[in-house]
Amino acid sequence: MAVGREEVEIVKPRSDKREYRRVVLENSLEVLLISDPDTDKCAASMDVGVGYFCDPEGLEGLAHFLEHMLFYASERYPVEDGYSKFITEHGGSRNAFTSSRNTNYHFDVNVDSFEEALDRFAQFFIKPLMSPDATMREIKAVHSEYQKNLLLDSRRMNQLQKHISEESHPYHKFSTGNWDTLEIRPRAKGLDIRNELIQFYKEKYSASLMHLVVYSKENLDEILCLVEGKFQEIQNTDKSTSRFPGQPCSSEHLQILVKTVPIKQGHKLRVIWPVTPEIQHYKEGPCQYLGHLIGHQGEGSLFYVLKTLGWATSLFAGEGESCWEFAFFTVQIDLTDAGHEHMQDVIGLLFKYIILLQQSGVCKWIFDELSALCETEFHYQDKIPPIDYVVCVASNMEIYPPEHWIVGSSMPCEFNPGTIQMVLDKLSPDNVRIFWESKSFEGATDMVEPWYGTAYSMNRISASTIQEWMSYSPDENLHLPGPNVFIPTDFSLKISGEKINLPVLLRKSSYSTLWFKPDTVFSTPKAYIIIDFSCPHASNSSEAEVLTDLFTRLLMDYLNEFAYYAQVAGLYYGVHDTNTGFQVTVVGYNHKLRILLEKIIEKIATFKVRPERFAVIKEVVTKDYQNLKFQQPYEHAMYCSSLILQDNTWPWTEQLEVLPSLENEDLTNFLPLMLSRTSLELYVAGNIERGEAESIVQHIENVLFHGPQPICQPLYPSQHLTNRVVKLGTGLSHFYCTEGLNPSDQNSALVHYIQVHQDDIMMNVKLQLFALIAKQAAFHQLRSVEQLGYITELMQRNDYGIHGLQFLIQSTAKGPGNIDLRVEEFLKMFESKLSRMTNEDFKSNVNALIDMKLEKHKNLWEECAFYWEEISNGTKKFDRRETEV
Repeated sequence: MAVGREEVEIVKPRSDKREYRRVVLENSLEVLLISDPDTDKCAASMDVGVGYFCDPEGLEGLAHFLEHMLFYASERYPVEDGYSKFITEHGGSRNAFTSSRNTNYHFDVNVDSFEEALDRFAQFFIKPLMSPDATMREIKAVHSEYQKNLLLDSRRMNQLQKHISEESHPYHKFSTGNWDTLEIRPRAKGLDIRNELIQFYKEKYSASLMHLVVYSKENLDEILCLVEGKFQEIQNTDKSTSRFPGQPCSSEHLQILVKTVPIKQGHKLRVIWPVTPEIQHYKEGPCQYLGHLIGHQGEGSLFYVLKTLGWATSLFAGEGESCWEFAFFTVQIDLTDAGHEHMQDVIGLLFKYIILLQQSGVCKWIFDELSALCETEFHYQDKIPPIDYVVCVASNMEIYPPEHWIVGSSMPCEFNPGTIQMVLDKLSPDNVRIFWESKSFEGATDMVEPWYGTAYSMNRISASTIQEWMSYSPDENLHLPGPNVFIPTDFSLKISGEKINLPVLLRKSSYSTLWFKPDTVFSTPKAYIIIDFSCPHASNSSEAEVLTDLFTRLLMDYLNEFAYYAQVAGLYYGVHDTNTGFQVTVVGYNHKLRILLEKIIEKIATFKVRPERFAVIKEVVTKDYQNLKFQQPYEHAMYCSSLILQDNTWPWTEQLEVLPSLENEDLTNFLPLMLSRTSLELYVAGNIERGEAESIVQHIENVLFHGPQPICQPLYPSQHLTNRVVKLGTGLSHFYCTEGLNPSDQNSALVHYIQVHQDDIMMNVKLQLFALIAKQAAFHQLRSVEQLGYITELMQRNDYGIHGLQFLIQSTAKGPGNIDLRVEEFLKMFESKLSRMTNEDFKSNVNALIDMKLEKHKNLWEECAFYWEEISNGTKKFDRRETEV
């Protein structure tokens, strides 16, 4: 029975029609029930207030290992991996993650299978089975995960920051675990790791530390009955939330400059200060306010100045790792080679900007503008998949009071200059940790972080030294941002008289093709515009492809100061190269969307190469290409398979060869040629009327094709490009072997691809049905049982309407040849399993696939992505899902 049903008014978006109820069961489990009659997926998330901070001394990674082990089996459902099989075969997915303070378990599933899925889920918190056999296998899975992450700079730098902290503080711990911490060391101490695991579970996991969110189609009373019947038996040992007093960084860990060697090319600065956690003042949003200003990219901002000087290519500022007791405010700057040489000036300018904030005082108008933007974003937020929603809300439940479980800290509303000033005062030279990453430090370090092997050296850095850097740094005109002209004020919905349920071809000419679909489902004041520029000269050689890439990045670069304000106001844009030209996307609130779009088209039409920006962007592109050799082996294998299968693609190694010789004159000469023959394909969707869509296309055509000196002309009929894929002969096997590009990476990878058919409704559903049934069986056999590797997946593949199936496996245990034999063996074994499938099981899988296909799009972006794929693939089967059902 539920003993607590405090009627709390939960703050929710104005557009949110879902119903919510907070209840507390007799065992003290706190639950949020969510009723959504419109949903076609149900979901649940259990957030347990136990994370790696709770790992016992000498058993690093135990909380993470428990997360792996918990979902194997339970006393009521003893078949190993039965839960995962049930979820997958009923259209769902499941996952879990371990953080410092919490472990979160979650799943979603088709509506008619929710009750059994929820019962299976609940049993893991009541009577899990952790068999000795599974224990050993899952230690290997954890170790494989650790090996996968060994060469990831993000992991390495995060662990280095933790390493340089108080050893007695849990922040210092290594969270993942590996073979050494979970097998070798415990065995040497005479410990049985399975006994330790069970003991940890019994001691730490208590209903009083759990928060459950259940999202269903039923009404709240029915969901409550379901929850009471399934979760009441979870043991409550009255554990209270663990507190971790003290700060992770004492004086010896502050005022330090750490030089460290990354895996990838490039230079980074991370400037970090311990601050009061935002959670303690979430309504006042001090870190959001300061992050908004220090991370701003408009004219007069720190980034604008660093970019103008040619010293930085990106900057982020805001609260980083945090919990109730401590937090860090981080400024991360990607430096150019010149910026790396001027590191002291960069730090000097950062502290000059902080002094500007001190001198300007906390500005009420800036806070009010930020608060209004956050409020608009909250009330007009898009619906997201239930599985993502329940994870987000469950993670909030331990931190915030019930009325703010949904809003969390996303809507600062109380102006308190004292609180903001308190955090600002912490951003001082005597409280700072500076981490400086560069390959140039190779051979000049004297220490090694033990878990990831990151080389580093550490020096003290006094406040007076930073004062000196400030005095030497350039005298630039740093100033606060002005009012944001892109803030939307018109949220009215444009009611279309005609009911258009699928995209329609609104207009076709020799210049462009316009597809249009007004929003008839989501009732949101937002729009989506995508413009595909098909330019045959953009991709007919490696050199052309590199120059197109440089052009799109320079265009983004030129737009940044103007368009950053739009981005802050919820209006996003992107320009990127494709294998037939380039694409422009503008999405967000429709009120001022056209202003941004017209600015982008104007920039394309009047584009001039600025030599100083060309040099910076060329440097960035060169490093990006050089860093491709540090891709994970499975990513490289996927890349190679696409290179082989898809027509008109060029290897990045050739592009890297071309880059050094390219100068800004080459781009100046190339652009008129690239744009000289162009065809546009547009998709306009959302809160936009038919006439407006036609007017947008007419404007673009006028600028590009009909000016006094047109920069574009239509394509000749023979120039219309079609995406083509190599046809693999029936009954033939093709092998492509390539050496791993990074000698330090011990992983190898296999892509086993089976090309099946060209787009055909009947063949599509057969392939989808096969993949649905085989997916979990492949994961269980190849990963859980045979332990080939942490990354083991069977998935469908679609290359421009050519459908196939592929196994993707990364491993340190076996070489690709050996893995391929295991895949072949699995397919033989699975064939016999299919032949034994009962009619009842077959029908159940068919129904699950139908439910998956009938799942509605959650938001405008999801719908647009679906229809645009049909347009860009050239298949244009907009009613595909209904036909396949």
